[in-house]
Amino acid sequence: MPQIFHPSTNAFAKATIFGAVFILVGISVAAGLFVRSPYITQVDVVRDQPVPFSHDHHAAGLGIDCRYCHTTVETSSFAGMPNTETCMGCHSLIWRNSPLLEPVRASWRNGAPLVWTRVYDLPDYVYFNHSIHVAKGVACENCHGRVDRMPLMRKVVSLHMEWCLDCHRHPENAVGSLADVFKFGRKPVGGATQIDEDKASTAVATTDAQPNLVEKYKIATTQLADCVICHR
Repeated sequence: MPQIFHPSTNAFAKATIFGAVFILVGISVAAGLFVRSPYITQVDVVRDQPVPFSHDHHAAGLGIDCRYCHTTVETSSFAGMPNTETCMGCHSLIWRNSPLLEPVRASWRNGAPLVWTRVYDLPDYVYFNHSIHVAKGVACENCHGRVDRMPLMRKVVSLHMEWCLDCHRHPENAVGSLADVFKFGRKPVGGATQIDEDKASTAVATTDAQPNLVEKYKIATTQLADCVICHR
């Protein structure tokens, strides 16, 4: 019986098989890079807001505490967003005619609330509670970064599950003194707290920093990586 396929077909078949493997690997790598890209995670992407609010000016320049605007961060799962009354508490007296603040004045006049764009927005299937993290010594900047250096707010972490789990598996690298939760510039190391010399005026040295804060705050390390902690 004569040969149906030319001998070169064998080489073509082998090249096709190996090529398919490399293509699949390439697609997997490309997909991994894509889901971690700023296009998907929105990391370092400045979102449009009703007014160009500067944390750099308000938090660092004026020394306004996070809780002045985010009023429920210690008592609720949601940190809260500033309402018109909060803004006008100051801006009815200062910068009263600034064009940048016209949306705030318009909200004050017509009673329509300001609609802020959420920079950190978790999926509905993920449960996160601000109050429990604050109560266990996790500082704002652990997740939100140095907002006191941000003229415009942006996301600094991806919020991917692996990022959350890394902290839950090693809470000693995140917790610090409860007195410093709302201060910027601290560097939690092994459960203790160190304060960055930069911006020293806004970062007061902790008084009870110690390497066993995880134990002191009764953080249940054996349960933090359970699925039900975040997926309920």
